[in-house]
This record gives sequence, structure tokens and C-alpha cells, in this order.
Amino acid sequence: MAQADESLEPAGGEPTLRRSISLWQMTLYGAGGMLGAGIYGLIGQVAAEMGSAIWLAFALSLVAAGLTGLSYASLGSRYPRAGGAAYITQRAYRRSLLTHVVGLTVACSGLTSIAAGARVVGENLQALPALEGLPTGALAFVYVAIVGAIAYRGIRESMWANVALTLMEAGGLLLVIAVSLRFWGSANLLDFPVGVETEAGLPLVFLAQGIVLTFYAFIGFEDSLNVAEELKNPQRNLPLGLVMALVLTVVIYMSVAISAVSVVPWQELAEANAPLAEVVARAAPWFPAWVFIVITVFA
Repeated sequence: MAQADESLEPAGGEPTLRRSISLWQMTLYGAGGMLGAGIYGLIGQVAAEMGSAIWLAFALSLVAAGLTGLSYASLGSRYPRAGGAAYITQRAYRRSLLTHVVGLTVACSGLTSIAAGARVVGENLQALPALEGLPTGALAFVYVAIVGAIAYRGIRESMWANVALTLMEAGGLLLVIAVSLRFWGSANLLDFPVGVETEAGLPLVFLAQGIVLTFYAFIGFEDSLNVAEELKNPQRNLPLGLVMALVLTVVIYMSVAISAVSVVPWQELAEANAPLAEVVARAAPWFPAWVFIVITVFA
């Protein structure tokens, strides 16, 4: 612990970032990193592999995500620096080349994610009547410019924007749950694809396929490590915030999974282009379709 305490603040008069992030902001930041566009399209893919047992895949993938999250929480609370994975790699191995490779890899993954996300946003915005016909690239560019402007303003503005968007994307998932509650109990939640279940039970390969797919929906919590230097009391709030974010996320995911197969048969979910939009359309036909499109965009 002595080493951990010594590393809490940088020595030598190095400039530090202002600690302005609270525990609840940290929790929403972690949850917001996980909740996103992935779950809105992932349900259909998992249904093709797991049948109606989508909830089981999310529960099992939480184990892998939880172990990784606890590792991040432990390291981040000991070394709360904005460098994240690159800084921890340098502390562990003291090899600059390896540190630069890790840092570059993280940067490339971020660029890939923002590029893919911007394109998805552009394509979804084209579904709105007012923006129909506009080039996808132009809409994606405007999206990136807005996000960049918010990030340029500083961490406080970025955090508030993240809180607002997290509440919106969580609101979309909670809407799916709310309109589907009356259908709960109408579906067999252990209805697997034909030929999967054997006398010996469920094969490990089958479960592994579901876990690999659903683990993608938990990716994003690792970004919490990058804001550790701006977190109040990081030794307490980083581990607690990450655990709370993981628990909150898996509860929402499992509830959405149960809701989806309760309203739409898993065979149809597997074929749907927008599975959750199909769930809302059937469970609440009165709900405006364009509103859910907007929610999907902001997710």
C-alpha cells in the first residue's frame, strides 16, 4: 500500500488535472461507456446463437467483464493518472517501446470506434424525414465536430454531456422494458436453437459463442481508467464506481433481453435489422418510431 499511496499524486511538481468528478458521475460515465449502440443491434445476433436464453449470455459475460473491471479498478486506484493503460504499462514493465505500443493501440481503437460510430449516426439520421437525402459523410462530420467541440471545452462539460446521453440511451432501454413488462412470463426463457442442447447439457462451445458476443456490450468500462486523475478520492470512488456501473448495466441488459424475447419470438429477433425497434413497435404501436430512431442515434 505504501507504493500505492506514493503514486497517488505525481512527484516532482508535475502539473495535475483538477479532481472534479464525483462518484455518481463516475458510475454514469462507466455505465455510459457500456450502454450504447451495441445492445440495440446485438440482441438479434445473440438470439441467433442462444435462442431465448439471451439473458443467460449476458449473465455469464458479466463474470469475464467483472474480473477485467476489478483489475482496472485495482490498478486505477493505485495509479490514478490520465495516461490510463499506457501509464500502468510503463509502471509495470518500465519499457518505453511497449508503453508507446499500448498507447498507440488505445488511440487507434478510439479512432476506429469514433469512425464507426459516426457512420452509424449518419446512417440513422438519414432515416429522419428532415435529413433524408443528405450525405452520410456530411452528417458524420457534423457529429464528430460537435463531439470534438464538447471535448475541447473540458472534462466538466464532457461529463455533463456524457450524463445527459447516458440517461437518454438508458431511457431507450428502460422504454423497451416498460412497454414489455406485461408480456413477461409468456416466453420460455430457456428455448435454445434446435440441436444445441444435448443429454449432457449445454456444450461449452455454445455458451462461449454467446459470451463472446455479449461481452462486446460491456466494452467501454476501461475508459474509466483515463479519467482517474480527475476523480475525487480515486482510491475509493474508482473501484466503487466501476462495480456499480457493471451491476447497473447487467441488470438493464438482462431485463432488455427478457423483454425482447417475451414480445418477439427469438427466431424473428434473429432476422430483424433493428430488433429493439421491432420490440417497441409490437409492444407499443402508439409510440412514434422516429423518437426511438433518435434515441438509437444518441446511444
